[in-house]
Amino acid sequence: MTSKYPGPRVRISRDRNLAWWRRILPVMASHRATFLLAIGLSFLSLVFQTLVPNMLNGAIDHDLVRHSTALHSDVVRILIVGLLAGVSGIVSRQYVFRTAYNVEADLRSLIYEHLTWLSFGFYDRVQSGQLISRANSDIRSVQMYSTFAPLILVQCCIGVLAFGFMLSISPLLACIAMTVMPILYFVGIRMRRVMFPISWITQARLADVATIVDENVNGVRVVKSFAQEEAEVNRLADAAERVAWAYVKDAQIRGKWSPWVQNLPQLGLALVLFFGGWMVIDGHLGIGAILAFNAYLLMLQAPFMMLGQLVMMGQRARASAERIFEILDETPEIMERPGAYDLADVRGSIDFDHVRFSYSDDAEILHDFDAHIEPGESVAIVGRTGSGKSTVARLVTRFYDVDDGVIRIDGHDVRDVTLPSLRDHVGVVLDEPFLFSISIHDNIAYGRPDASPEQVEAAARAANAHEFIERLPEGYGTVVGERGYTLSGGQRQRIAIARTLLVNPPILILDDATSSVDVHVEAGIYEALNRLLAQRTTIVIAHRISTIALASRVLLLDEGRVVASGTHEQLLASTPLYAEVLAQSTKPEED
Repeated sequence: MTSKYPGPRVRISRDRNLAWWRRILPVMASHRATFLLAIGLSFLSLVFQTLVPNMLNGAIDHDLVRHSTALHSDVVRILIVGLLAGVSGIVSRQYVFRTAYNVEADLRSLIYEHLTWLSFGFYDRVQSGQLISRANSDIRSVQMYSTFAPLILVQCCIGVLAFGFMLSISPLLACIAMTVMPILYFVGIRMRRVMFPISWITQARLADVATIVDENVNGVRVVKSFAQEEAEVNRLADAAERVAWAYVKDAQIRGKWSPWVQNLPQLGLALVLFFGGWMVIDGHLGIGAILAFNAYLLMLQAPFMMLGQLVMMGQRARASAERIFEILDETPEIMERPGAYDLADVRGSIDFDHVRFSYSDDAEILHDFDAHIEPGESVAIVGRTGSGKSTVARLVTRFYDVDDGVIRIDGHDVRDVTLPSLRDHVGVVLDEPFLFSISIHDNIAYGRPDASPEQVEAAARAANAHEFIERLPEGYGTVVGERGYTLSGGQRQRIAIARTLLVNPPILILDDATSSVDVHVEAGIYEALNRLLAQRTTIVIAHRISTIALASRVLLLDEGRVVASGTHEQLLASTPLYAEVLAQSTKPEED
């Protein structure tokens, strides 16, 4: 199914010195046709509304007082103007909502697109719940204000038109009605200042709740295994109480300031009724005029009542926008260099030239790591927990960049080639495979969506996965549960292997890829892999002797460097550390 949504046409402004709404403005401007139409129709509707009281004034004066015109003709004209106001208002709202949801879709797409470009280091330090919250509730706050604030301002502009009509009726009474407006202005300024901090706190605490829920859903097996359901419920309750405190504080601020914004115009209405009534009694003002005047005052009340809401929406939108900008202003650590070129016609040689690397300012994981792998060679990397085995795989694919030294593929520094071409030629099967909540066929074909069913099946057979897939209720059409947890660990790993084999990369990295597979299944996988590995360069992160047997050469790591290299038999005979490492048969933690 092809999506009708074309995607965002523009980006937000990168100038951090601009006000938050000016940074969002390019996204709004990309939908200016529908937005300006909505604003124009809204303005037209309000103009028609302001004409009605003036027409009513004339009708009362001419029809009921002087009897100079027919009543029914004025009634018809007022009905026509009212109908035009209603129709233009309805059409305006349709275009407003269309613009609002398109802007929301653009902002959400911009965040997701940016998240896909951010480096692994960003995800190492940021909680997923925080990202989910900013991509949902924060975007909604920004969208609502960005779209509806101009409409409220249009209504405020119509208040100016209404005030013009009031001046035409009685300048003195109009000035009396507006005596409360300076007080409203200062109340609005004060309200804006006190609303922003609590708006930021509220959004941040909502994100904390989202984080806890996300962790508990993804880690439900751990929670239940340790019988910590009550502890997690209490943890969520504490977070929910913090959100409740923020909402209560928000309500207290609204309760303190909103009555001023909403009721001060009522004071103006009381003054108008008092002085206007006195002027009518004295014959200085007609009955129709005082009725029209009151109608215009009611029109003025609506914008001022919404002004308080606009201030609150604005402060929440500002807080949300700044939280969104924290993501969009994040610069990827892994970026293509100027002039990066595609990696093509890969033979598969890999050189590690005195590589040094650490994940943070802590101790180095790799220290002077130096190795050469020939095209088509299969090399196993063996070492203690934390020796840097998995880190080697992450550096080859540029999930992280080396601190010093160079990694070359066919003589090309991996930092000089484009990222898509690099990762197209280097396939990785991780020790903890991730499956999407889609069919098994689509999971295997994830890297090649255009692959035929026959090609998908061939990859599954190569990974020794075809037999168990065929036994599933819908075969390759079976939809797996979230993260693939409806399958066993071994089944998930075989599908992950098939997914990589279908892409058929010239360089293959197996990061302890058969750790969850039993010995009998593992033997079947290795039988298929042995035929495929002869055609590609392979790095095997290994702990089992059976896995090491796939490789023609073994590199022994210790303290971040290669301390020995040779065949399995040679290292067993010459290097005691190698035998010691193999003796630790339990699966180590990811390093």
